[in-house]
Amino acid sequence: MRNERIGDYLVSKELITEEQLQQVLEKQKESGGTKKFGDLVVELGFMTEVKFTQALAGKLNVQYVDLDNIEIDDEAVQKVPEALARKHTVIAIAITGKRLTVATNDPVNFIILEDIKVSTGMDTKPVLATTSAINKAIGKCYSMQNVGNVIDSVNAMGASDLGTMEDEESKDRVESAPIVKLATTIVENSYRADATDIHIEPFEKYTRIRIRVNGDLVELMNISSAVHSALTTRLKLISGMNIAEKRVPQDGRFTQVVDGTTLDVRVSSLPMVNGEKIVIRILSTGQIALRKITDLGMSDYNYQLFESMLRVPQGVILVTGPTGSGKTTTLYAALGEIAKPNVNVVTVEDPVEKNIDGINQCQVNQKAGMTFAAALRSILRQDPDVVMVGEMRDSETADIGIRAAITGHLVLSTLHTNDAASTVVRLVDMGVAPYMVATSLIGVIAQRLVKVLCTECKQGRISTDEENELMGIPGPITIYEPCGCPACNGTGYRGRTAIHEIIHCSTNVRNIIAANGGKEAIEEAAKANGTKLLRDNVSELVQAGMTSINELIRTTYTV
Repeated sequence: MRNERIGDYLVSKELITEEQLQQVLEKQKESGGTKKFGDLVVELGFMTEVKFTQALAGKLNVQYVDLDNIEIDDEAVQKVPEALARKHTVIAIAITGKRLTVATNDPVNFIILEDIKVSTGMDTKPVLATTSAINKAIGKCYSMQNVGNVIDSVNAMGASDLGTMEDEESKDRVESAPIVKLATTIVENSYRADATDIHIEPFEKYTRIRIRVNGDLVELMNISSAVHSALTTRLKLISGMNIAEKRVPQDGRFTQVVDGTTLDVRVSSLPMVNGEKIVIRILSTGQIALRKITDLGMSDYNYQLFESMLRVPQGVILVTGPTGSGKTTTLYAALGEIAKPNVNVVTVEDPVEKNIDGINQCQVNQKAGMTFAAALRSILRQDPDVVMVGEMRDSETADIGIRAAITGHLVLSTLHTNDAASTVVRLVDMGVAPYMVATSLIGVIAQRLVKVLCTECKQGRISTDEENELMGIPGPITIYEPCGCPACNGTGYRGRTAIHEIIHCSTNVRNIIAANGGKEAIEEAAKANGTKLLRDNVSELVQAGMTSINELIRTTYTV
């Protein structure tokens, strides 16, 4: 059994099929043996990286560790030099007496273990972890030690070096190592903290750097205001902006590789009283696997509704919610489900956030006159089956999108509205005739993101009468509050999940829309059809102990 190949082992455990095994072996043959079996299984989407690593651990009889959810001993990390850790993709995580526990993606490679033994003078015990988790841990553990050095060297440059910079010479001067290192470190540490945005804000005496994690802004570091000008010049330079122009807003972008993942970084600058404020949006590129519909956090009930909507051959499906509520992620997951080799899928986006294999993606360019409406008109002459419009921003785009649905296309798009019912009213307000909305609309999905309580430190208590009323339940139950511990960085929450409100356009809903009915009438008809509102959805999560009552109020409270 020990000599059994990993592919045969996976088939025997029914984790992959014989047919899938042959596809992987075929691919491996094509690559000339340069790609590992495990990498190809994950690449082809037959297993997740975690599932494969857990299966490998079972076969090799080695312990599997989830590096994201264990505390790594800093003293252990220090034992292995960073260069050696990166070279072999390993990280030391614990010390027990004279023995060092080392997380690796290749526990049977004795050369690696021997290298570490020689370097540290300690016996090594290998445990198995995913490659991406090890790379992330290496970046996190070693870079945090470097941050202090980078800030010290930047602050040491002082105002005398930076204050007298002329714009022409600043281009060369800003390449000086400390500033380059600072700009790189800020993006790296933000990505490792799972941040979506970075805010670099100039004040009179200092510059504050904050990152948005789980929807909340958290302070990352403060730096001397004397450094601000050099840092903004560096960021503007690499993102292709005009560094001599400081009086008008500018936009740019660049890519940066962090822990083996290529990030697409969008940069926006805005002149303020004390200098330019820079906001950086970190977008995950196509290298990060596309989410499946089942991974969106939908309840089983909502998942069935959503899936039935995607089976309809023509019409409009709209996803609505505020900025940053995961609308695009939901649309991409839907496209991943619909995109088949016999279907022509074309998207028009601003900007294209993730490159998807097998889908034709088109980017909006306002300056060149390539607007949503212009792109959409041309797309309809490209013989599409499915069209995805990034956002229905104006009446022209909405009108063309609805007409495309009536002429036999499936159109997916997003809108910024508060709930599913008001989406219909918004479309009519935008100038689309009510009868056209009624005949073309398949359904509307409204969504929000709510923070998930940290399982390590959440604390239970009995709910009050007011909270029972908010949740729509008759008597008191045990609900949970955030507390804060090292595992969740003292926030009390770890990660987010989505809540959904899905309205199916059934016959009675269509009749109300065609008769130009109001939001309340549409909502009542949808409820009678079995629609669960956002409040019902988040209430279920509070009762299940997944989120707090504060999140219910934050996401769904209305006056």
